[in-house]
Amino acid sequence: MTLLVNSKQVLIHSVSFTYLNNMDNKGSDADAIYKLLKASRDAKKAAYMPYSKFPVGAALLCADGTVITGCNVENASYGLSICAERTAIVKAVSEGYRKFKAIAISSDLKNSHIVPCGACRQFLVEFGTDWDVYMTKPDLSYKMMKTGELLPLSFVPESLEEERLSNSIKG
Repeated sequence: MTLLVNSKQVLIHSVSFTYLNNMDNKGSDADAIYKLLKASRDAKKAAYMPYSKFPVGAALLCADGTVITGCNVENASYGLSICAERTAIVKAVSEGYRKFKAIAISSDLKNSHIVPCGACRQFLVEFGTDWDVYMTKPDLSYKMMKTGELLPLSFVPESLEEERLSNSIKG
């Protein structure tokens, strides 16, 4: 499938449109996806990345249709940096959102689709293993995978409810 963007045809890869039918009754599914992809690309402009010079933006689609954006924020102590995906989720959770339909991620990688790092993959599956992750290139072409596909055999909240050898800690 192709989508017309600024008089150019953009190839759409591996699309799952099922959730969008209920989210955007005013436009087409392709329009709703395009808006999410564009929001992630626009969020990239706010990135604070003085060390890596690698801007990343994310746009998170909440269950009610709200879109919350995030960007990467680096720190001189590299381990304290936060990725765009986690920024968007933290913003959403701090506003009371807990259910998500999709996230789009954008970077300046010309020849590859941006993919979430391992920490972000774990952060995503915290909120479910069956929602969409759109990984883009600057031309807004993308690959889509489910959160659970990105982190198979993931440790999820339900893992904490599994039966254990002992429920008490002995000192």
